[in-house]
Amino acid sequence: MLNPLLDFSALPRFGDIRPEHVAPALDQLIGEGRATIERLATAAVPPTWENFVEPLDDANERLGRAWSQVTHLNFVVNTPALREAYNAGLPKVTEFFTAQGQDLRLFSRFRALASSPAFSALSSARRRHVENELRDFRLGGAELPDAGKARFKQLQEELAGLAARFQDNVLDATNAFSHVEKDPANVAGIPADVLEAAKALAAQGGEEGWKFTLHAPSYMPVMQYADHRPLREQLYRAFVTRAAEFGKPEWDNGPLIGQILARREEAAKLLGFATFAEVSLATKMAGAPAEVVAFLEDLAARARPHAERDMAQVRALARDELGLPDICAWDVAWVSEKLRQKRYSFSENEVKQYFPEDVVLAGLFRVIETLYGVKVKPAKAASWHPDARFFSIEDAKGGLVGQFYLDLYAREGKRSGAWMDDARNRRRLAAHVQTPVAFLTCNFAAPVGGRTALFTHSEVITLFHEFGHGLHQMLTRVEDLGVSGINGVEWDAVELPSQFMENFCWEWDVLEHMTRHVGTGEPLPRPLFDKMIAARNFQSGLAFLRQIEFALFDMHLHHDFVPARDSWLGLLHQVRERVAVILPPAWNRFPCQFSHIFGGGYAAGYYSYKWAEVLSADAFAAFEEEGVLNGKTGARFRDEILGVGGSRPAIESFVAFRGRKPSMDALLRHNGMTATA
Repeated sequence: MLNPLLDFSALPRFGDIRPEHVAPALDQLIGEGRATIERLATAAVPPTWENFVEPLDDANERLGRAWSQVTHLNFVVNTPALREAYNAGLPKVTEFFTAQGQDLRLFSRFRALASSPAFSALSSARRRHVENELRDFRLGGAELPDAGKARFKQLQEELAGLAARFQDNVLDATNAFSHVEKDPANVAGIPADVLEAAKALAAQGGEEGWKFTLHAPSYMPVMQYADHRPLREQLYRAFVTRAAEFGKPEWDNGPLIGQILARREEAAKLLGFATFAEVSLATKMAGAPAEVVAFLEDLAARARPHAERDMAQVRALARDELGLPDICAWDVAWVSEKLRQKRYSFSENEVKQYFPEDVVLAGLFRVIETLYGVKVKPAKAASWHPDARFFSIEDAKGGLVGQFYLDLYAREGKRSGAWMDDARNRRRLAAHVQTPVAFLTCNFAAPVGGRTALFTHSEVITLFHEFGHGLHQMLTRVEDLGVSGINGVEWDAVELPSQFMENFCWEWDVLEHMTRHVGTGEPLPRPLFDKMIAARNFQSGLAFLRQIEFALFDMHLHHDFVPARDSWLGLLHQVRERVAVILPPAWNRFPCQFSHIFGGGYAAGYYSYKWAEVLSADAFAAFEEEGVLNGKTGARFRDEILGVGGSRPAIESFVAFRGRKPSMDALLRHNGMTATA
């Protein structure tokens, strides 16, 4: 039987893929890829789109699609055998693409194509793809001498392995912790559905009581609602010291951070850049590290007075009404929830009862269908877990636009967080147009006791956020692989569609149709919605500063930090002294879990969340002006933002939609940081 990882005839065969399929599939695809490269690099005819770019894309896509399936499975159903197969394959895949990015023969043929008379006749999307390739060859070390190439390739392979180990360590440390609480008095305040899930989890292990873990659906409600302070402290300490020197030595990410930073710095210098931050920004909208730091410090100055006010109110309530003269890090979420209930007369758990999963999904799909003239329908496909579902997006005539897998619940063996990734990209083939397929992954609480899952409002926002990424991938109209969907989009603009979607979660015209009380069946009452709106910017200053703190730490870490001399903990402390209004305990090891920058693609790019939020808030302001569910505005957003993918610079797409350059006004207004907000 054909290795399922080599079957590209339809959707991935997740029901058939086994760890033992990984190595032979990669070996065959890499071998085919090398043969293709050799043929293209030595061809006697001048390079054209058809005889050079397309066959190279074909070979790379096959390997990319197979590896995407392996990577996804490693993230969502991690097992020792699968992890071993993934970690054995990672150096092979990294070496293949690094070597390709350094091949001067390919580089010279891309240059020949770009300087040929035929180049100007190519579509703007194809010209953009070729220009991106030329840039990426330079960033991949193609112009280095042989010794430099060899060292750069070695560094890339080592960095890929270190990133994988970093994420494995976070997952293992998260899975390793659990606490069974047997005293009913010590779980007072925790919502009933959370306790029911904790009791069921304990029973699975043959234990009495309530079992709590560090997975978000268990950890977050404890921090927010548990009245028993020692329980909050125990879970907080376990959470913020994961993958640090306090646990198993083999899970300690501290040394890995230093190794990652040193290798990134060396790689940057090999390419002729002063710092890794400069390398990172070469593919982004922002021009220079100093520009990013100035942007972040400007936002920090605007947000700090609001954050100081937020924290003063927390301390006052803790001191005056809750008997906590000295508030600790594990008290902040609990006191904040008490303050929210006191000020706005509702709790997040009360709102959660109005967001059963089926109604939330129907409401999300209604927004998409109304704005973009499409239809979302359940579909069938093999999946990796019973929780994962599959859907199709069709146009008004029933034509297939795209498809997506939806895997919403947290479980052991699944990495924390929420993300979108591509399973297949849109592109024009000889016989037809290949439609895009996306993975949409979250970590919400699974249904308990045969009932539907309930989502908090913040989880609904997370779902809309990831679906914004998915729409960027699936609603593209670009048919050239390198700039289709999110491909080729500057990293600091890729969050625009995702953060844009979050805004709909605060609109009555949307929530009115996507809520139903789990007990009474009634929709969200307008008075409760009004309270939610009044509380929308509750502690927005604190949340704003926290993101800036992470972004500044990341940028300084990759710009003016010297790994051989400086302490990353010392740098974090310096940033917090400048920016934060909440200083965590000295034993907090947040960087050891900062997978975005050490295990993902956000190194020297975490600022992009705030950078893109300026764009997304300003884009949504057009809907506020013209109608939140205005199909004409939605069509324009699809045409100028979602549909064009990476086929042109993101700033051009924004200006085409908005009619002007972006303004920070909407971002500040949405966060309650203007005089009229």
